[in-house]
Amino acid sequence: MFVFDNAYGGTVATGILGWLLVFAGLFVLNELTRRFKWAGFTAFFILPIVLTVLWFTALDGTAYKDWFHLAKVYSATAGCIGFWCIRFVHGTDKKTGKEWRLSEKKWALCFPPLILAINIIEACARDIQVGNTYKVLTQVLEEGTTNTYFNLMGGPWNFMNAAAGILNIITITGWFGIVIRKKTDKDGSRDMLWPDMLWFWIIAYDLWNFAYTYNCLPHHAWYCGLALLIAPTLCAFTVGKGAWLQHRAQTLALWCMFAQTFPKFQDFSKFSVVSSYNPTTYNVVSGLALASNIAVFIYMIYKVAKTKRNPYTGELYTDLAKYKEIKELAETSTTSI
Repeated sequence: MFVFDNAYGGTVATGILGWLLVFAGLFVLNELTRRFKWAGFTAFFILPIVLTVLWFTALDGTAYKDWFHLAKVYSATAGCIGFWCIRFVHGTDKKTGKEWRLSEKKWALCFPPLILAINIIEACARDIQVGNTYKVLTQVLEEGTTNTYFNLMGGPWNFMNAAAGILNIITITGWFGIVIRKKTDKDGSRDMLWPDMLWFWIIAYDLWNFAYTYNCLPHHAWYCGLALLIAPTLCAFTVGKGAWLQHRAQTLALWCMFAQTFPKFQDFSKFSVVSSYNPTTYNVVSGLALASNIAVFIYMIYKVAKTKRNPYTGELYTDLAKYKEIKELAETSTTSI
């Protein structure tokens, strides 16, 4: 699936070491930025401003500055800023004297699913573009660089995975069920919980997104595919239950800022790892992504038919134990929407 040996002294050992460093770094930094309000503000409000200045001055000629990389880092950061505001912004109505919270405004709760769906659509469009354009193994110049080349190979796998991504969007349910985690002695994070976004949807998303990176970013999928997907998922299944989307946005933004600042780590170092460009592997990876998303879609339709609930205006999986487990972590609402 991956090739670890490279011209810079890379081996299986250095590839695994690099992966472990990236995974551990993302997990730890996500814990820091989710648990401490000031850390999240510093990482997603202040740090991007400082790095932007560096990218266009001291790091000019080294950091990527093409539209794709810039759009990715800023869109991921925008998601983190929006989620931070949902978690922490509040005030008092001058007319009524009642306290209000952004997390209790329906219009604000449209932001998380909207930005998630937009990011999935962008990836689906790229999969289709690669499938249509690179029908044979082709050397491509990395946008925004003069000396970074990688290989792309389009095929039926791209279209399978685009279909999987569309199904993944359709199965985003319980938009207005997003709540805030109550503070405890062990966790004062006030995470943005999404009880209806359960493990089966998250796994289907991970399989789809890994297939996307493997199809369209084969020279970076070892890191931005595996490490970057497993870190938030592990957090969502352990210490940060129910807040997968928040973890995903934060780890994505942190990784994009790192990759933007130190592009040589992935491209020109002993830690560089690339795809094996095996058509069978491509088909298997995208086939698994499509199959898992079809399964989630069928399950969603089954639950809709059984419960008669609208999965977009209400919550669908309220009878499941995992939903109830996450819901119990939420703070009690103090105001009406």
